[in-house]
Amino acid sequence: MAIKGLWSIGVDLGGTKVEMARVDGEGKIDQRMVLPTDVRGGPSTVKAQIIAAIRDIENKTDSRPVGVGIGVAGQIDAQQGVVRFAPNLGWHDVSLQSDLSQAVALPVVITNDVRAATWGEWIHGAGKGSQDLVCLFVGTGIGGGVVSGGQMLSGCSNTAGELGHITINLNGLPCHCGNKGCLEACAGGWAIARRAQEAIRLNPVAGVHMLNMVDGQHEAVNAKIVAQSSREGDPLAQSILDEVFQALLAGTVSIVNAFNPCRLILGGGVIEGLPELIYRIARGIHQLALEAASGPLQVLPAQLHNDAGVIGAASLAMQLFTSENK
Repeated sequence: MAIKGLWSIGVDLGGTKVEMARVDGEGKIDQRMVLPTDVRGGPSTVKAQIIAAIRDIENKTDSRPVGVGIGVAGQIDAQQGVVRFAPNLGWHDVSLQSDLSQAVALPVVITNDVRAATWGEWIHGAGKGSQDLVCLFVGTGIGGGVVSGGQMLSGCSNTAGELGHITINLNGLPCHCGNKGCLEACAGGWAIARRAQEAIRLNPVAGVHMLNMVDGQHEAVNAKIVAQSSREGDPLAQSILDEVFQALLAGTVSIVNAFNPCRLILGGGVIEGLPELIYRIARGIHQLALEAASGPLQVLPAQLHNDAGVIGAASLAMQLFTSENK
């Protein structure tokens, strides 16, 4: 239950932008700030950006926040509050939690950005009220989060939720993680672009519709172009997206059988660009997954869209630091 008057600061830290806002106990955003991430300046410069923005938000409010939650696109050591590896930031073993906490004199918690988004959907979005859910975000890459028995699963080394790296084809295409046939390598935005570009290179005649959309530059074809071409009836684009659907169905059936969630929440840029996939995936799961697991399942679109990370990080801070003060 939200405590009236309390608020926290949510931060979504990515390789291109830092988004942050004041978020109240109901998940409502105020004082949103979006800054370009100064990656070239290194960790100290990015920390300074965040510190200055937190102080700016605080200065506009009479009360102090409960704390600060930060979602980072990378691997997090939750115990130490350290970003072990963030490829888009170029960070290795960067102390973030303690440095920021000391600078702003507030408690700070850091988590993976996709898990932060899962927190947002669980507490204030499509997962509200559920104690067993899985969020699967299909964007440029694929990630997720699992809530089981009212607990966010973190795993032995805090990497639970890497659902994009479920292997669905042992002999499939290589993934950025080094494996082959990962769900992300078959259905992530970068994989859709790779598949389309290769198909057009091999058969420019079949790819003429998409080529016309990018002035003949096949390397400019991306997932958005494929989605638009499919809606306009392009057979090649439709064939590619049928493969994407089959990959997502294989992955989600495995997820449903493994975790038995009450709700499977689908979000991310690819899903938002192809909302019809939600119905197709839901129908396929109910046909193919174990009946005991799929019977009560709801397959729902994510509700918070691009705000999920900020709201979720702030909600994590609110939940953690208000409970500590009781």
